[in-house]
Amino acid sequence: MGNSKSGALSKEILEDLQLNTKFTEEELCNWYQSFQKECPSGRITRQQFESIYSKFFPDSDPKAYAQHVFRSFDANNDGTLDFKEYVIALHMTTAGKTNQKLEWAFSLYDVDGNGAISKNEVLEIVMAIFRMINPEDVKDLPEDENTPEKRADKIWEFFGKKEDDKLTDKEFIEGAMSNKDILRLIQFEPQKAKEKIKNKKP
Repeated sequence: MGNSKSGALSKEILEDLQLNTKFTEEELCNWYQSFQKECPSGRITRQQFESIYSKFFPDSDPKAYAQHVFRSFDANNDGTLDFKEYVIALHMTTAGKTNQKLEWAFSLYDVDGNGAISKNEVLEIVMAIFRMINPEDVKDLPEDENTPEKRADKIWEFFGKKEDDKLTDKEFIEGAMSNKDILRLIQFEPQKAKEKIKNKKP
């Protein structure tokens, strides 16, 4: 009997992931091999996830953001991700359709998991995002979004919310889909941010 610990990806998981992501069988099998090397137990802990995430952002402090990303993908809340949860996380944050990414972004911003977002939760995620932006790049951000507080205010005002209001997933997704600027403010895409900043320089 072959099981997932034997080094081969089970047919069921492979088919499921091919159905739900854009990744090829070859990509999935290669990732599974390296996942098994990094995580022989077949599960990745939050600390391991943070360490992998840090390699993508060597010049910044992605720990807080990585913790939120991890939480949003730990579907069964057991403090670890299995290979399937890990691949879904990769897919959502890189290749997912905009509405899928926004569904994920909502769960990222819904820090306490109660199904609605408060302004404090927006600020918490934006602060984590700012820790990942190079201080040199922060200097070039527009005046009304060059601190976490200003950016959180800008997001909150866009949704037309009062200080103590809550934001539902429907409002969040529809609002972000209808406004490219808000989409940019809620996401962290270092390369795009750098290109935008370069283009703004006189």
